[in-house]
Amino acid sequence: MKIYLTAIIETKPEFLAEVKSVLENMVVETRKESACLQYDLHQSIENENTFIFYEIWANQSGLDEHNKQPYIQEFIELGNKLASAPSIYLSKKL
Repeated sequence: MKIYLTAIIETKPEFLAEVKSVLENMVVETRKESACLQYDLHQSIENENTFIFYEIWANQSGLDEHNKQPYIQEFIELGNKLASAPSIYLSKKL
């Protein structure tokens, strides 16, 4: 079953450039993963410190493997530079 994921990430303004760079690298690397069907990064027009990922994964095991990758671990290490914990929504298409 395909997994649809939306993640909302808010960065502290003083870390905007650093966080954006890490997120953009995640896009480049993640799109190389075989289970990744779509991986898009958006930046809010209303608040440049808000980023939204829209992802489609072939299956849960592919998403689980994705979360073990070094570039995801690099993102996790940014924790104190984010305004809050990312909001992650898993869904299925109706």
